Amino acid sequence: MTTKPKAKKFRVRRDATPAAPRSETATATSAPASQPVSQPASPPASSAPTQPQAATVGLPKRGAPRPRTQAAATPPASPAQQTPTTDAPQTEVATDIDAIRQEGLTGRQLRMARRVAQKQGLAPVSDFDAVRLLRLKGIDPFKRSNVLELVVGEGDSPATGTTAQPAPGPGPIKPGAPVQLPQTIKPETQQLPSTQTASPAERRAAEIQQIQKDLAARRRKKSMLLLTRLAFFVGLPTLIAGYYFYFIATPMYATKSEFLILKAESGGGAMGSLFSGTQFATNQDAIAVQSYLKSKDAMLRLDQDVGFKSHFTLPEIDPVQRLSDNPTNEEAYKLYKRNIEIGYDPTEGVIRMEIMAADPEVAAQYSRALIGYAEERVDNLSLRKRSNAVQDAEQGLRDAETGRRNAQEKLVRLQQEGGLADPEGRIAALRAQINTYELQLQEKRLQLQALLDNTRPNRAKVEGTQGDIGRLESLLAELNSEMISATSGEESLAEKAVQIRLAEADLATRDLMLQTALERLEQARRDADSQARYLTTSVEPVASEDPSYPRSFENTILAFLIFGGAYLMVSLTASILREQVTS
Repeated sequence: MTTKPKAKKFRVRRDATPAAPRSETATATSAPASQPVSQPASPPASSAPTQPQAATVGLPKRGAPRPRTQAAATPPASPAQQTPTTDAPQTEVATDIDAIRQEGLTGRQLRMARRVAQKQGLAPVSDFDAVRLLRLKGIDPFKRSNVLELVVGEGDSPATGTTAQPAPGPGPIKPGAPVQLPQTIKPETQQLPSTQTASPAERRAAEIQQIQKDLAARRRKKSMLLLTRLAFFVGLPTLIAGYYFYFIATPMYATKSEFLILKAESGGGAMGSLFSGTQFATNQDAIAVQSYLKSKDAMLRLDQDVGFKSHFTLPEIDPVQRLSDNPTNEEAYKLYKRNIEIGYDPTEGVIRMEIMAADPEVAAQYSRALIGYAEERVDNLSLRKRSNAVQDAEQGLRDAETGRRNAQEKLVRLQQEGGLADPEGRIAALRAQINTYELQLQEKRLQLQALLDNTRPNRAKVEGTQGDIGRLESLLAELNSEMISATSGEESLAEKAVQIRLAEADLATRDLMLQTALERLEQARRDADSQARYLTTSVEPVASEDPSYPRSFENTILAFLIFGGAYLMVSLTASILREQVTS
């Protein structure tokens, strides 16, 4: 008989480790049911974790004695948490709690079980008791759906969504202090049975339905705000733009024309003949003409000749496209660039021009005037180059002719000086005479020597031969003196011959330069002819009958896309900045 009560007492003490001892139950039963028993505060937060740890980690072995100080330190339970006083239910509760302890549940699982029990409206005295009560109601505290229901807003209670009140402890709890579980709950007022007839599952379904309704309402609110912003920032500007294009904008008539620049045929080099028939030969000229037609110079000339400003200041034109009464050149030039479109096709070499005006005849007149300006510009582009080349060649020819004339005149004057047209011939003649007389002199000397070789020479022959020798020597002396005077000195025939030779060489050089100048002049004229440009109008400007602008539907769609893109970019930028700031 003594062994059985000891085992029962041991089981009760094991249950009292996380929750309440047996003495607590006895004390609670001795108190009247109508008067609530004051429950002491739970241990402080620092000692709270000792309960689940003792239940899970430091559990004593079965049959081991338990210190009495722990049972005495355990706070008494409230009247709502009291169990029946009979021994059989107490034994069953202790047995169930003991079996739950043997499962080896972790502290996190026990805390989750207590929170689920609180959400279901139960009043467990310990974490193991919370697991027991939940299983009695057929609820698995560790089911994933039950765990997810505990994820509520910060500072909200799991059951009602209101601010959770920390459990009372042995001392005053500071505001904002963290609540540590598991812990014993001390009810502020007397806990009565619930008057709700709905089951926990129905309440949970109702709460889920309420959350879904809140989410749907929030989505509808966000959708309405988004539609409002789109209507204000995209729809309203698009509507205004469409109204302008359909009802306010003045119809504009466009006149289209096409022209191209041709190069004259040339019989030049291989490369010139290769590109002469293609658009590459006039590519630079076409680009230059395109730039000129879109320049302010062309606009000012058009205004001076035809009256560009006066046409676009008419009151019939809408305010967006109309110029002021006294527009400046800059304002007129901005409108001019909007109303003229010039494009150059490099593959075909064609310049396409489109000009708009409020009157079709005025638009055609503007187009013809601009084509005339382009033709003048094309002629002026190569005129200076062609004229400069020809002028340089002509000047070179004139210089060559003048030089040749001077060289020929100098040669003639040198030949006329001294009455000798050929000084070299005169010198050659003197040399021939000297040679002849020297031969005769040698023969006479030989004859004289032959006569003197006789023992009895003929005196008459000897004297005659000596006379001939003397005459020949005097003649050779005169010829030699004349030869010396002709070949030495500034006025000698040799000097004159050298001057005449140089004059003849200079004349030959001038003749060659004259011939080169003539060839250069001919080449310059051929190049000038090949560099000539001609503007040919392939499509003549014709006044249109129907207005070409504005294109109301296309412009309205374009305005919608522009406003929508701008709103999208701004909203994306704002959301990114907001995310960066809040992160």
